Amino acid sequence: MHHTELEAWKQSIDFVIHIYELTAGFFKNETYGLSSQMQRAAVSIPSNIAEGCARSSYKDTSRFLDIAIGSIAEIETHLIIAQRLKYIQNIENIIQEHNKIKALVLGLRKQVVNSY
Repeated sequence: MHHTELEAWKQSIDFVIHIYELTAGFFKNETYGLSSQMQRAAVSIPSNIAEGCARSSYKDTSRFLDIAIGSIAEIETHLIIAQRLKYIQNIENIIQEHNKIKALVLGLRKQVVNSY
């Protein structure tokens, strides 16, 4: 299956857009700090899904999905930090979106691992 057909990839692309919109409201001194970290971690999710799907072995695919899962954990940490710094008020909706993507990517990885 092509990565653009995967629900995990589609929703993680939407998540990237939401993170960019969210970080646009951060202080300008955060341009190369937390907002940049959040943007890079968000972009890493669909990018690693795509790269994993382009690989010819299940082992490689699984490795790139693991990297995407790591980025998912990273962005959760960034969101909590941003909230504690009062850059954002309520992260409940974005965390729900985050958790849905996490479940999709974990399910995809499980499917790949079971294909070995």
